[in-house]
Amino acid sequence: MKFYITTPIYYVNDIPHVGHSYTTIAADVMARWKRLNNYDVFFLTGTDEHGAKIAAAAKTKDVTPQKLCDEMSAKFRQAWELLNISYTDFIRTTEQRHSIAVEKIIQILFDKGLIFKKKYEGLYCVGCERFYVPKDLDESGCCLFHKTKPVLQSEENYFFKLSSFQNALLERIADPHNEEYIEIQPEERRNEIIGKLKLGLEDVSFSRTAIEWGIPVPFDKEQTVYVWVDALVNYIAAIGYPENKSKFQKYWAADIHLMAKDILWFHSVIWPAILIGAGLSLPKKVYSHGFFTLSGSKMSKSLGNVISPKELVDKYGVDAARYLMATLIPFGHDGDISWQGLTLQYNTDLANNLGNLISRTVKMAEKYFNLTVPRTEPNLELVKEVANILKRSFAQNMDNLELHKASEVLRSAITLVNRQIEIDAPWKLAKTDTNKLASCIYSYLQTADIIAMHMLPFMPVISEKIWQITGASGNINEVAKKYFADTIIPATGFSISAAQLQASEILFPRIA
Repeated sequence: MKFYITTPIYYVNDIPHVGHSYTTIAADVMARWKRLNNYDVFFLTGTDEHGAKIAAAAKTKDVTPQKLCDEMSAKFRQAWELLNISYTDFIRTTEQRHSIAVEKIIQILFDKGLIFKKKYEGLYCVGCERFYVPKDLDESGCCLFHKTKPVLQSEENYFFKLSSFQNALLERIADPHNEEYIEIQPEERRNEIIGKLKLGLEDVSFSRTAIEWGIPVPFDKEQTVYVWVDALVNYIAAIGYPENKSKFQKYWAADIHLMAKDILWFHSVIWPAILIGAGLSLPKKVYSHGFFTLSGSKMSKSLGNVISPKELVDKYGVDAARYLMATLIPFGHDGDISWQGLTLQYNTDLANNLGNLISRTVKMAEKYFNLTVPRTEPNLELVKEVANILKRSFAQNMDNLELHKASEVLRSAITLVNRQIEIDAPWKLAKTDTNKLASCIYSYLQTADIIAMHMLPFMPVISEKIWQITGASGNINEVAKKYFADTIIPATGFSISAAQLQASEILFPRIA
């Protein structure tokens, strides 16, 4: 089984920030989850590097556009390395493989009569690098995203006959039984797209004149391919289109495109129309997340309230930063983040709950059993109870990208074990019933193991560390793959009797 997941390719006019991190971490959690379920995962991210804004920024800095793109693209790679993002490929739109794919698609559409040339006058937003019609602007005539008034521009461009795809798109978006159904999530945005489609579609510009930094239109070198069209093609270029047919056929169509809601229209309407026109299969799911504010204010470089990946990691550590970003806000919805909220969840979920479970369990094993897994008759009742809690909805939540709900299930399982420790009171059993004491410590270690396996997509490094601390046998990823395939707990658990444990360490120091 294959699973192809993508983030948007990020525009290099900006440095990586918490918004980019949010989408990319969510994609990485999904990719890791699918790998644990034995999927052949292709996880794509990258950078969007063409357009007028890049050329203008390069001129301001007195460097070539390519040099600027090289520098900015490297910053995204560094950010994803810092956050332990396990992408399969990182594509750049300035790569030759991408240019070849764009030119091929444009030529196919032109040859089919779906691209034509006409003079056009319209309202152009420099920030979005796109034309708008008045109905798409706010009451004051400003772009909804940049809050500036688009300027009137007149050009002779090549246009795509998007208007001719209205019915084809409606059939594929509104009817789940259609063979080429595109699932758009969340539901309210799907309804918005359907509503706009029913109002009709206008043909859209596919090229620009006087833009030097871009991919030339193959049949008219005086024009460059519109940057948004150029960018969308990355999803097929990265998997071999058009030159590596076997690779392309293996991974296309995309199982899920992830993005913020401001580019949902491009991915759920224009991109599918391009694919239909080119005779290619459509993505199976397009999932957009909402916007979020920082402490109630819109994040802005001018306000100085943009959070970088490094700031997150410096405060919480890599794995904790990943967990917090993936679970703090329900994916698909708008939300607010704050340092206070992040820290509260860190202390609640990680320091007080998971960290406390591991620390107290290993300390008791050290105090009473010389830092080994107790030699005792295997008692797996507690681990079975934890497994059942997780089995009820964890996998479904993960598959549905409801990562916040998956974290709630994990929190419930961990809380259950911590409460059981209070009920058992091992410190009292040490004086009255050493056999039961051994059985209890044994069961706490086994529950820690099963929790660690479920934490792997969120916190791969700390999950492996927990696995080592508790004396569990085998490679955690391989054991987890087998467990998620059959959900059978070994008769003796995962931490084998008499196995040596590692001394306890503070995995999540509390943050004031």
